[in-house]
Amino acid sequence: MYKKIGVVGDKDSVLAFKALGIDVFPVIEADEARRAIDRCAMNDYAVIFVTEQVAQNIEETIARYNEQMLPAVILIPSNQGSLNIGLKRISDSVE
Repeated sequence: MYKKIGVVGDKDSVLAFKALGIDVFPVIEADEARRAIDRCAMNDYAVIFVTEQVAQNIEETIARYNEQMLPAVILIPSNQGSLNIGLKRISDSVE
């Protein structure tokens, strides 16, 4: 049953989510991010937040999960600010 929430991104951006009880997956390299997202998907995570800075380097992985109902992969700004990738995805989905 899908019920967990995870956050994938650079360490400084994801650690604050840990205080909220959300599982965090700090990554540095794109391959680490791909593995973290795949691991979350295999372990029944319903929502996986990914920082935009990480997502821009793993677009094919993000696209693969966009084709599925779950897990929902949602892009969020990092502590360095927004690249407006997540906002553009929402806008494209609405159109």
